[in-house]
Amino acid sequence: MPTTAPAFADATASDGALRRFLHGLPGVDAVGLEARAAALGTRSVKTTAKAFAIDLAISMIDLTTLEGADTPGKVRALCAKAVHPDPTDRATPRTAAVCVYPDMAATAVAALAGSGVKVASVATAFPAGRAALEVKLADVRDAVAAGADEIDMVIDRGAFLSGRYLKVYEEIVAVKAECGDARLKVIFETGELSTYDNIRRASWLGMLAGADFIKTSTGKVATNATPANTLLMLEAVRDFRARTGTQVGVKPAGGIRTTKDALKFLVLVNETAGADWLDSHWFRFGASSLLNDLLMQRQKLATGRYSGPDYVTVD
Repeated sequence: MPTTAPAFADATASDGALRRFLHGLPGVDAVGLEARAAALGTRSVKTTAKAFAIDLAISMIDLTTLEGADTPGKVRALCAKAVHPDPTDRATPRTAAVCVYPDMAATAVAALAGSGVKVASVATAFPAGRAALEVKLADVRDAVAAGADEIDMVIDRGAFLSGRYLKVYEEIVAVKAECGDARLKVIFETGELSTYDNIRRASWLGMLAGADFIKTSTGKVATNATPANTLLMLEAVRDFRARTGTQVGVKPAGGIRTTKDALKFLVLVNETAGADWLDSHWFRFGASSLLNDLLMQRQKLATGRYSGPDYVTVD
């Protein structure tokens, strides 16, 4: 079992206690939340700060390939890009991690050895999570045994939406126990949770169960990361640290494709959770196409012109 913060030990004592706690959280003012997210998205970033922000965003990317057609060669190529995103400019920061399926984790570990780039692996029957707990735990064990530094798990949305919060909590606890030294990112699939209140409840549930990161989405459904749902999760980690002293990271994933998008999210982080989260240890982008745009914008700042379409590799 996790060492739930003393302030919340009673909240996880039973299914009823957990339900009372989660439904006792303040309701979300949807209009106010979306208005604040939109307002923060209008903040401009000056040229000098923009160069820093682009490099920061690059360093926060989990460069990802999660396709049935993934091959060892594709994973090795992605790892090479993670280490040297722009081969013509070795001052370009490396990405935070490469994220793959468990059967590709060993390939990524070998390709990234000594680079400082982490290997993240999805697990727990990603993306749907429709499997028995022992199958999910075996998925995690395989990834950890292969050398994964981070595990990205999906919650049982069916259990959550039917109010079986303790089942979801206990699954996260069990997965966390299998992670060993690997950090655990808990994916809510916010596009399937229907309401902002549910996203707030899932955020607190994940943190109470020991998540090192809370993550919006798998990138496999129609609605993924948005400024509003990410703002809500940033508020949750800020408030959780204020109550417990424990810092938890946030990872928006899916649908973040342009430098302009990334800068908006960085403003959200700074203005909501604070500068302590402006680091790849505490904030990540689950994205791949985003990196290409960041590299082109970085080149534009350096040379004053955009590069041709073949400047970056197409993943």
